[in-house]
Amino acid sequence: MSAGFETAIGQTTLQSETLFGQIADDIRDTGYSILPNALPELLIRQLLGQVNTLPADEFSVAGIGRRHNYLHEQRVRTDEIVWITGDTISGALWCQWANKLQTTLNRQLLLGMFSFESHYSHYAPGAYYKRHLDAFKGERNRVLSVVAYLNPDWGDDDGGELVLYTDAAGSYVKVSPQGGTLVVFLSEDFPHEVLPARRDRFAIAGWFRTNTSTTQRIDPPR
Repeated sequence: MSAGFETAIGQTTLQSETLFGQIADDIRDTGYSILPNALPELLIRQLLGQVNTLPADEFSVAGIGRRHNYLHEQRVRTDEIVWITGDTISGALWCQWANKLQTTLNRQLLLGMFSFESHYSHYAPGAYYKRHLDAFKGERNRVLSVVAYLNPDWGDDDGGELVLYTDAAGSYVKVSPQGGTLVVFLSEDFPHEVLPARRDRFAIAGWFRTNTSTTQRIDPPR
């Protein structure tokens, strides 16, 4: 890894220390955090640059469930995804940033998060994801969900909002997928959906997970 790349990672981390503290405070107070203009500019440029150059055939139709229960269900969701690794500069920057967030939140909130997985998501015009939970009560596999938006100059008429349901009475907040906005929430506690967009919509969805491995099963998978 080059010295310039190491410097870039260091600058990104330093810019994020105050942000991580704000996220911890929000999660402690309400269980979720919505922060416009949160991602460091360097990180946005790197991630948007990569997603804009990904070949269309690298995206796969997203599904629901895991392993043997994984299904493609277009009545529920119609987005496409590409999983993120640390093999590229942008992927390494993102994973490094997420690792620092994980360390801060584990220290301040004692969440016991063990690993992180994430993917780029592409919602073509009209695509959606119906109301769902990222984790079910008591499973404790996904602890904290992270959504980062990569869309510059997103307008009010472009649609594609995230709807986060904040209580059992049906109260909700709507989040525009404007580039740089970050949403973090407890995976078991907040149903949410993605409304149809009127133009191509790009984001990153990620999850911090606990280690629920047993002698018969490794989870998270390595």
